[in-house]
Amino acid sequence: MNVQNAYNEWAEQYDTNQNKTRDLEAIILRETLSKISFNSCLEIGCGTGKNTVWLQTKAQQVLAVDFSEEMLSKAKEKISQPNVQFLQADITEPWHFAQQQFDLVSFSLVLEHIEDLTAIFQKVANSLNPNGHVYIAELHPFKQYSGSKARFETATGTQVVTCFTHHVSDFVIAAKQAGLELVSLEEYFDDQDRNQIPRILQLLFRK
Repeated sequence: MNVQNAYNEWAEQYDTNQNKTRDLEAIILRETLSKISFNSCLEIGCGTGKNTVWLQTKAQQVLAVDFSEEMLSKAKEKISQPNVQFLQADITEPWHFAQQQFDLVSFSLVLEHIEDLTAIFQKVANSLNPNGHVYIAELHPFKQYSGSKARFETATGTQVVTCFTHHVSDFVIAAKQAGLELVSLEEYFDDQDRNQIPRILQLLFRK
């Protein structure tokens, strides 16, 4: 299903349905970014604001962007702090919304829906302050290899969102080409059981 249409439809149940990937990623973001100082944050793929709620307590300014109007509507119901601005945008188009440079650009379960990583990473690099960080957490490619994709249930059946498989090296190479340095790479497992396929790949880059 088309990404924008899918998330518009998913928005009503996104916060309440069972979703191990969503829940684990929220823990990872807080664990990773609690160690980093940032005054300004560009949050790409804010969804219903599950991470915006926390990011706005760390940053003086958060620009939260999403492709889905319905997801943004849910986020705005949760968050009305003056240091948060919500904006609807397609990140595959020119980033006219990035009118400044940021200390942090974050991606939470977004890049699996983007085919061309190289173009995205170049836009990220242009939007970062010197020494700024890029946080990325994605459904692990090992999960994708086994057939997992972003999906949700509706009255008419399972809806599968359009996804692209990116290998670990794809992220690292695209970031390097944009002048970004890999700071850390971590894999996260359900119930911390390292005998199973990892659920989430997390990468942290620095400009």
